[in-house]
Amino acid sequence: MDAFDPSVLFRVVDVAGVVANGLLGALVARRLRFDIIGFLFLAILTGLGGGMLRDVLLTTRPVAFIDPLYLVGAVSAAGVAYLVTFKGRWMSRLLTSLDMLALGCWSATGTIKALGFGLDPLPAILLGVLTAVGGGMIRDVVTGRIPVVFGGNTLYASVAVIGAAESLILTQLGYPNLGMAASILTCTVLGLLAHRYRWTLPQKGEAR
Repeated sequence: MDAFDPSVLFRVVDVAGVVANGLLGALVARRLRFDIIGFLFLAILTGLGGGMLRDVLLTTRPVAFIDPLYLVGAVSAAGVAYLVTFKGRWMSRLLTSLDMLALGCWSATGTIKALGFGLDPLPAILLGVLTAVGGGMIRDVVTGRIPVVFGGNTLYASVAVIGAAESLILTQLGYPNLGMAASILTCTVLGLLAHRYRWTLPQKGEAR
């Protein structure tokens, strides 16, 4: 099969997002001093949660229940986070890069899958963003934290919107592979710049 077959690339990008986000979820378990079960749960919830929410809304069986590679990716990420200590400035930068990489992966695959189910552009973009941020939201709620997408942090969900819009436009023009690549590149670059320069959306304070 052609190595650049859209369905093959879609699976590769989707699973890459699972591994990256699963690792980030498991590292939260490390910071909270959870045991191995906690590592597994947070890796699975973070790595698979967004895609499962997307598939439920599309009224289709979650791909994580069909393709074993997804669950293997999340569990493997938990194992790596459990066994390896991630410390230092460069490691912190690597993890931030992984976060933005996962954001771009899922913004693209969520949007493209929604288009494949016949959704209009706006719902497709919304599902792309939900795929990208849903797992992290579930992780934050489970651990008693306010989800980072609700504000007070550097640009995140808004970056996913841009990536999803790019993948939608290029997919509708007949270039789904380019759409995935553009989303990953844009989300990674914009996300890292936002993190570096502390770009945020305006916040509305309480009226006095």
